[in-house]
Amino acid sequence: MSNNKLLIEWQENSLSVGIPQMDETHREFIDIINRLGQASDEQFSKLFEQLLEHTHQHFKNEDIAMEKSGFPPISIHRNEHFRIIDKLKQLNENIKTGDIDIARTFVCRYLPEWFPLHAATMDRALACHLKAAGMADA
Repeated sequence: MSNNKLLIEWQENSLSVGIPQMDETHREFIDIINRLGQASDEQFSKLFEQLLEHTHQHFKNEDIAMEKSGFPPISIHRNEHFRIIDKLKQLNENIKTGDIDIARTFVCRYLPEWFPLHAATMDRALACHLKAAGMADA
């Protein structure tokens, strides 16, 4: 990556949840967001579809872990996942009609604020629950 500023920088102390598989997925998510932040309009559409695909699988894996472990606030966490996926799908439709600016604004302004907070609160709570349940490899 060039010298351009990263939209989200991986910070071990604030973003790591202590479960390697979750942390790796989060690093991949951040990498796609950072690449989107620097993408030309021609690259943006394809990368955004990668973000949508990755996020869908990322959230699906967390949803399965929450179900298997009996995570008490599953509905709150799952609703947050639904909200983000719905927004990404909506933005992907905008991109297909040529409106990249609204999706670029979401990626560059909203996600860098939302994701670190989500990881530090909801995902960290899930990780603590999984560790306590002996399911850190789930």
